[in-house]
Amino acid sequence: MNDPQTPGTTNPSGSTGNPYVVNSPTTEQERALRKLTHVLYALYALFWLTGGVTAIVAIIINYIKRDDAVGTLYASHFTWQIRTFWWSVLWGVLGVALAVVMVGFAILWVLGIWTLYRIVKGWLYLNDNKPMYAARI
Repeated sequence: MNDPQTPGTTNPSGSTGNPYVVNSPTTEQERALRKLTHVLYALYALFWLTGGVTAIVAIIINYIKRDDAVGTLYASHFTWQIRTFWWSVLWGVLGVALAVVMVGFAILWVLGIWTLYRIVKGWLYLNDNKPMYAARI
């Protein structure tokens, strides 16, 4: 008889009974996450053409679907995208504030290159089915 309190055992519903053990997603769920992650990278890439609207849509989706990605390589991509967004916002605000003294234009230019790098690197890693961060031991 399986004890629901014992880690590693399963109950009739298939879950482990341990709230800290995440059940692995099905192949169909992983395919859906992969497709969604591609769409999110596309939305982030289009932010230059839309005045940032697509990036706002993407960050909202990142936060809504983040729990679905836990335990998959897509979780690292969601974290990568979220960090890229918030660091871009921070440096963008700083760059605009400092544009008055001309330093801001350099910050904004570097920010554009950095953001492009993050989008391209993330998309390439996704294409190769690689997580964004190395596994911690």
